[in-house]
This record gives sequence, C-alpha cells and structure tokens, in this order.
Amino acid sequence: MDKMIDIGTGPVVVLLHGFAEDGTTWDNLAGPLSAHCRLIIPNLPAIHSIEDLAATIASLLDHLGIDKCIMIGHSMGGYITLAFAEKYPDRLTAFGLFHSTAYPDNEEKKAVRRKSIEFIRKNGADLFIRQSTPALFGQYTHQHHPELIDAMIDRYINFPPDTLIAWYQAMITRPDRTVVLREFHGPVLFIIGEEDTIVPLQSSLEQSHLPAISHIHLIKNTGHEGMHEAPQTCTDILNDFITFVQSA
Repeated sequence: MDKMIDIGTGPVVVLLHGFAEDGTTWDNLAGPLSAHCRLIIPNLPAIHSIEDLAATIASLLDHLGIDKCIMIGHSMGGYITLAFAEKYPDRLTAFGLFHSTAYPDNEEKKAVRRKSIEFIRKNGADLFIRQSTPALFGQYTHQHHPELIDAMIDRYINFPPDTLIAWYQAMITRPDRTVVLREFHGPVLFIIGEEDTIVPLQSSLEQSHLPAISHIHLIKNTGHEGMHEAPQTCTDILNDFITFVQSA
C-alpha cells in the first residue's frame, strides 16, 4: 500500500476509503482528526476480494505494531471494515459505517456492477468517472455546490481501470454481514446521508438498530460523500465517537 498517511498521536483510528477513491478523499477530515488521535489512512490495493482486502489491512496493522484500533469505512471501505470485524473482532474497539451497509448486493445491483465492468473495459476509467461521480452527491450539492462534483471528477479521472474492475468484482461477491452488526460487542457508528441514493436511507436505518451499541447520525442535504458535502459535521461526529470510545 503506497502513500499511506500516518499522522497524529493517541488512539489509533483507521479510515478506509470507498470505491473509485483513494486516501485523499479524507483530506478535509484528516487534519482536525489527527489533533486527537493517530490517524492511519491507507490507499487500498487492487484486490478482487473484500476478505483479502481486510487481511491486507490486518497485515498493515501488524507491520505498524498496532494491536487494536477504531476502524471507519466509507462505502466499499465499510464492506472491508465489516469483513475485518468478522475475522478480527478482538482487534477493534469500535467501528463505523460511513455511507455503507452490511447488506449484500441484490441481483439487480450485481447486474449494474457487471455492466459497469464492461463499460470500463470498453471505454476506460475517464468516461466512467465522469458519468458515475455525479450520482454520489445529493441534490442539495448539485444545486448549491456543483464545484464539489467537478473537483472529485478532476481528482479521480485518471483512476486505474484494472483497480476499478477488481473492486467491483470484490463487491459483487461479498456476503450478507448483518450478523457482524448483531454480534459485535463494541460501539458501532452509522453516518447516513439523507439524500444518499447509493445506500438508501431506509436500509441504513434498518441495519442501524442491529448492534448492541449504535451511534446513528443522519446528515441533511448530503448524499454519499459526506466528507466532501458536510466535512465539518462529519469531523465533529467522528471526534465525538472517538472520544466516547476512549472514555467507555
């Protein structure tokens, strides 16, 4: 994993980015968060399995000498966080799903992902990023802050197509991990975008009641990219969650 961010001191917090992104997606939050914790932000490799991606994170933590952490995963990063919690529950004091879900893809979603794989193979990443990125943002952002959408397109327009395909294949084959939410003994954070069409509000609310200890935050005027659409709100939520976990 190249260009990993490792900044700050204190409790270890690992932030895992989502699909078609890298660690820079957390830039708006990294500085303020690192004032209160040791922040680990890796760039995820092109691996075709969510479980193998989770094992890669475990190896990274081993390399850094980190036994336990708080792990927060955005979208695909949440899928990896759940797989990590399933295999290494004792290594997490808490975890969070940031616009993410424990539910698997239904057949319709799998078909959409397979169609996207073929689109990337035929047209490359450039056109794919241009066409897919706007759907990640809520209507409020489209109306009032379209520059955020343009900035993300510019940031990721040269994304490696093989990496996108590998991650799509990993997401398609992931199982239902709602049992992880039910069985995990520590606090679980849910950050939910009111206008998120990628992880719909209703499914987020359904799963948020499964853990024994849930911290649920619904962010208004926000789609699937809270770290860009509402960075201060998300920073405050994460800081409060980290403080709660450390004081528990």
